[in-house]
Amino acid sequence: MQNEIAEKFDSERDNLQGVQEELENLLIPLIEINGGRKPHIVRYQIYCKLNSLVENRGSIFEKCYPISLPLAHKMLIFLYKFPSSFGQWDPIKLSEGEVIKPAQSPENTLFPVIHRQYIYFFSSKENKETFMKNPIKYICQPKPKPPVPVKIAVVGPPKSGKTTVARKFASIYGLLRLTIGDAIRLVINNQPESALGLQLKRHLHKGLTVPDELAIQALDVALMNRVCMSTGVVIDGYPVTRKQVRLLESARIIPVKIFELEMDAKEVFRRALLDKESMNRPFCPVHDSSQILAIKNSCYKQHIDAIRTYYKKEHQNWCVIDASQSKWWIWNKVLREVQVVVKEIQIYLERIKEGKAANIADLCITPEELQCRLGEFGQYCPVSLAEKGELVDCSSTSSLQFAAEFRGHYYKMASQEELEKFLSRPEVYVPPLAPHPLPPPHMLPKRLTAAEVKALFPRSAEMQGYCPVTYLDGKQRYEALVPGNIEYAVTYQDKVYVFETEEKLLKFTRLPEKYWNLKLPRKLPPKKEPMLLTALPMAGYLEQGVATSLIKALNEVGCLKPKFPFLSVKKTALLFVACHLKAHNPRSSAQGRQAYRRKLAELREHCELVSYLGRAMPRHYTEPHRRPPGFDLKLRTFLSLKDARPTFP
Repeated sequence: MQNEIAEKFDSERDNLQGVQEELENLLIPLIEINGGRKPHIVRYQIYCKLNSLVENRGSIFEKCYPISLPLAHKMLIFLYKFPSSFGQWDPIKLSEGEVIKPAQSPENTLFPVIHRQYIYFFSSKENKETFMKNPIKYICQPKPKPPVPVKIAVVGPPKSGKTTVARKFASIYGLLRLTIGDAIRLVINNQPESALGLQLKRHLHKGLTVPDELAIQALDVALMNRVCMSTGVVIDGYPVTRKQVRLLESARIIPVKIFELEMDAKEVFRRALLDKESMNRPFCPVHDSSQILAIKNSCYKQHIDAIRTYYKKEHQNWCVIDASQSKWWIWNKVLREVQVVVKEIQIYLERIKEGKAANIADLCITPEELQCRLGEFGQYCPVSLAEKGELVDCSSTSSLQFAAEFRGHYYKMASQEELEKFLSRPEVYVPPLAPHPLPPPHMLPKRLTAAEVKALFPRSAEMQGYCPVTYLDGKQRYEALVPGNIEYAVTYQDKVYVFETEEKLLKFTRLPEKYWNLKLPRKLPPKKEPMLLTALPMAGYLEQGVATSLIKALNEVGCLKPKFPFLSVKKTALLFVACHLKAHNPRSSAQGRQAYRRKLAELREHCELVSYLGRAMPRHYTEPHRRPPGFDLKLRTFLSLKDARPTFP
């Protein structure tokens, strides 16, 4: 038997050797696993070896060949290979949501790979290796959308990292970093004989600061640069005053996103001190003394609130970043925000080109532009009106998060759900297919302030001031007749209605036809008229004035059950209640309340002597050194209270 097993083993080993040689000729890799171990260990090792093949099943027979960048350029020039449909885009970065094309520079080395007859470029070795494992997965993804020029601005106090962020955008994505000084120098160097260049040189030769009007003109000229028009620009440290904002608006220079690097003054001076101690300081003197930094920071803080408020209101393109974080955290945060904005703009352009509805949240649309291009429904949600018949007024918020454009008009939706419905099928929510048109202006409910309601005197509210929503939702019962509040008032069809709460007012404005024409029952609740507290009888006065304080005092007496030494329980309870009322009287002075609280604490301490001595008093005489600690002191205190009576300060 042993000979037979040995012969069979040798025969199968020879056969396996022949199969192995054949596999090597076919360039099929061989995986060796020790089969002498336990079965579950062998199974786990097989799974680990084959897992990559299972995950990358579609690319098992695909071959990729990494090459050098110069060789890739030569092969493309001589047409040995062709550029892929991704061009210079990294397919891995594209699958991860990258929408800004990285620029070619010595800092951004590309790693080309040949797959079939095409050459793909990658931004890192890790991405190259990931692609080579499963190329089919990445070449089947949607092709990159057309690049969109990016125009952003970074502002902040000195030493907050504005220039670091701007330079990183310039080095990685090829955006033009532009300060207002760069714009002025660009005009002077490239257009020295132009009218603008001569005016700039005239001010500089006199040692004067360039006026904001000329600086904005120089910036406008600099933005005509080819890089700005094709790739984008990051404006470093501008604008910093309200006047500069106004001039930028007049020149129609509106960044799609403005990042404010927020940081306190203490961190500013700390970073300035670190920079002074750094060995990488430039040879020329730098204006970074503590006095100059304090002036710069003060000027920045003086204007930034007004600038922030303006851009948030007009363009909704302001983003605050915590600059006290690390520079990597700040860069990732800013980059994510820019990626989101660029992606939204790309989607908008693509959908508008195809005749579809598109979201307009990140297009820096001003309230005036929105008002000029509002559709047939104004600021009412067309989806809610079509599906529920509800008039949902979206004018209460200036946000365009749920707004969309369709056929050249703007529409505002009530929520994300309504926005998604509108984007998927906009034609069914606008004329001519819309099931419900918007009522004429005089048929729309209009909210009133308390002052506007008082100005309508002697006109009175409908339903004698009772809330119609509460009454109808309460099934028109007598208990549902609740007076409305003048702060929540609406006029509808020349009638005034007041409501119990904000929620009831919104219900009415959404479905006014449901609530507006109600009839009151014959029997109404008695009117509640204000009455002076001093006009009440004695019992009512005590109930309204001291009932709550008295209940609290009696509740504490019932929980504590105090007993003052050598006094009855009744007298102790009365003393405790009196002291509690004095200690919590809101009309007394703070000093008086504090004195009675100390007296109340002393009273509690004396009342606890009875229960303590009852527990600790031994039946027989005990030597002093065997008694509990503090027993003698408390016993003497108890005996001293025999003829004493509690006194109030």
